[in-house]
Amino acid sequence: MINRIPILKALKNDRWVRPFLKRYKKTLILAIFLGILTFFCGGGLMFCAGYLISRSAARPENILLVYVPIVLTRAFGVFRPAVRYVERLVSHNWVFRMTSKFRQQLYDSLERDATNFNSKYQLGDILGLLSDDVSHIQNLYLRSIFPMMVAWGLYAIIVIGLGWLSPLMGLWMLVVFGLIIFAIPIWSVLVNGARQTYEKQMQDKLYADLTDNVMGVNDWVLSGRGSAFLKLHVKDQQELFEVDQVMKKFERWRDYTFQLVYLLAIVSLIIWGMFRFGQKDTYYTNWIAAFALALFPTVSAFAGLPAAAQETNIYKDSLNRLNNLPGPEVENKKAITLKAPYEIDLKDVHYTYPKTDKEILHGLNLTIKNGEKLAILGRSGAGKSTLASLLRGDRTPDSGSITLNGISTDQFGDQIANYFSIINQNPYLFNTTIGNNLRLGNEDAADDQLWDVLRRVGLDQMVEKLPQGLETEVDEAGLRFSGGERHRLALARILLKDTPIVLLDEPTVGLDPITEQAVIDTFMTQLKGKTLIWITHHLQGIDQMDQVIFLEDGKIYMQGSPKELWQTEQRYRELKRADQGL
Repeated sequence: MINRIPILKALKNDRWVRPFLKRYKKTLILAIFLGILTFFCGGGLMFCAGYLISRSAARPENILLVYVPIVLTRAFGVFRPAVRYVERLVSHNWVFRMTSKFRQQLYDSLERDATNFNSKYQLGDILGLLSDDVSHIQNLYLRSIFPMMVAWGLYAIIVIGLGWLSPLMGLWMLVVFGLIIFAIPIWSVLVNGARQTYEKQMQDKLYADLTDNVMGVNDWVLSGRGSAFLKLHVKDQQELFEVDQVMKKFERWRDYTFQLVYLLAIVSLIIWGMFRFGQKDTYYTNWIAAFALALFPTVSAFAGLPAAAQETNIYKDSLNRLNNLPGPEVENKKAITLKAPYEIDLKDVHYTYPKTDKEILHGLNLTIKNGEKLAILGRSGAGKSTLASLLRGDRTPDSGSITLNGISTDQFGDQIANYFSIINQNPYLFNTTIGNNLRLGNEDAADDQLWDVLRRVGLDQMVEKLPQGLETEVDEAGLRFSGGERHRLALARILLKDTPIVLLDEPTVGLDPITEQAVIDTFMTQLKGKTLIWITHHLQGIDQMDQVIFLEDGKIYMQGSPKELWQTEQRYRELKRADQGL
């Protein structure tokens, strides 16, 4: 039965939740202790109040007989809200510290896959990870794990305390409260959990269909099927509503069952108290009401457990998505310092895409010398972009090695940015000022440095004409600028960064031939003297490169200078003529 609980299956191979529980276990223990103490104060308050009322009703001749209960009632009444306040501070501080570190770790994990975002993740997935999933994990700590641990602590105190007074009563409370703490929550997870999963699937389908239909609503109307569009949506919505009603009906019966079981516990305690104390003198009978009333404050600790357990079905998907990310990486504290000349060496490199049997690169050998301009060509899917990720250390080869001055590139971590810069197909411009976008390459760059790189890439006059110059706000995704201008701004960032190696991953895709040639000429002029690795799918501007390699079936099919390939390779000549439209 336990194996049927989704959250427990997700936690078996968890790398995100359990480590934080271990890291902040002292704070967690303190929060649990304060939570138990809060309910203990509430129970103590009701216990003393019950005894006081019963004792006062007996009209004691000596006021001292009720003085102690009066003092204790006041003490518990003061300590309960005070302890509750401290417990809230500690528990929420515990959760916020964990989620803060959790977000940082999540960002670091996503950063490791930054160059592969477009191929591995959709925008909705990223937004879900950064918002919904983090919120779900926070709720998992605050609304499920913590309340359950507090309830288990109270459960142990009640059973042990009553077992000390009466072993038979302790055993009975073990069974009754076991139903409340374990049986009812597990019942809720197993029954409503399946419905919850189905409801979520229906919601996802409803949203997907609705988005698809709304985007194509014009075609629906033009085809004369506008009413069919509405009927389809209403039908799906009605089915979702019916599932929701079934879930709510179950929740009402579950809450009713919980109340009956809890009433059974209170009635059992009253009956036990009557047999335990009722046969004795009046003094002992005062304890009957005290024991019964002491149980009432604990209801709030147990009442939310079924709903908390049921919510874990929502958190399961978030936990699975997080565990599909690269694992948290230990920071490389040792600084790596290299000196020129910089040489990249590939030896017998093999690479297979994760979760596939397709080997995209096999037995690749290549040396890229300092200051060399290398073009890497090949059909789509030949492994060009994969090779780029391997060169930067974003991916690790299955076998073989890729080294920069003898050090494996996957060992650099964030330090690889000191040696590698990259311009990809769609350079992103953030929704801030032009100056801030440029300072992504060097945050300490002065305005005169910014104008210098703008001049070098041919954008200084254009920026000068803008309303606020460098302080002009860039529209989201750089929509203010053309494709060629965005690539020039990306180049300006690289010039500010001034790394010895520059990787161009098909940066001219989508540009018209004239703009493409202008961008290529700018790249070649401004990156002169640097090691340039240019990944491209056609041969425009190829004559400006020192070396050209063609990838095919994961191997180097052709290699040499443009002049050598033109003289020796018939296929190269055919490709070049085709590229030129001859």
